[in-house]
Amino acid sequence: MTEIKICGITRVEDALIAAASGADAVGFILHPSSPRYIAPERAKEIIAALPHGIVAVGVFVNRDAETVARTAADCGLDLIQLHGDESPEYCRRFPAEKLIKAVFPRTADDLPSYDAYDVRALLVDCREKDRFGGTGKPADWGLAAMLAKGRSVILAGGLCIENIAESIAAVSPGAVDINSGIETTPGIKDHDRIKRIISLIRESGHPGPNTIFHMGHVGTPCGKVSPCPKGPERTTPGTCSGSPKGPERVPGRQKGPS
Repeated sequence: MTEIKICGITRVEDALIAAASGADAVGFILHPSSPRYIAPERAKEIIAALPHGIVAVGVFVNRDAETVARTAADCGLDLIQLHGDESPEYCRRFPAEKLIKAVFPRTADDLPSYDAYDVRALLVDCREKDRFGGTGKPADWGLAAMLAKGRSVILAGGLCIENIAESIAAVSPGAVDINSGIETTPGIKDHDRIKRIISLIRESGHPGPNTIFHMGHVGTPCGKVSPCPKGPERTTPGTCSGSPKGPERVPGRQKGPS
């Protein structure tokens, strides 16, 4: 089935209703200029309250690698989403399986350049000038569908109750990222819309590998991630040259306080 991420979480009640309604992941925007920004300390509190099996994703935009790694560790993030102009070289400073990279294709000529990104999944979104997402406008579904033929793709950009079934049918993404389409105001989720859109996605019956957000595939927590020194590439997939490998963890988040 198509996996589901509810992004732009700023309140614990929104995260918990998303989890109870069947979401696979929740996202926290750690980009200070975003109207959905959440302070790392608050994100950490909400993450601690997440039930077993829900993946926590932190969204960063053009931050230095050390800050990203430190924040991910402090918050207890499972995955890191890079939503800016981060280069393939920058991404190689982290284990590939921990990264989601947002891309903003405008034409088919843009697609081959994404081959250089060795990441867990590519998130296809719509970008406007200095806004790196959260525009409420759809991505190019045709280009997303082309990309999804050879890569793990998360579809984002203006997804809502009215277009979710059509978008999944058009793109066949591994996952969808839903944000502004289920809000009353930026960062404040409408619980009825969350329930309805997740129900519509589950009813679509779209087959999928369930490997982007499934906790059994997430592996080592970001608390054990150290960015590589600038320059060298990873010596093996998912590891950094000179960086210690963190211990394996039992799949699934331990249930936090109620």
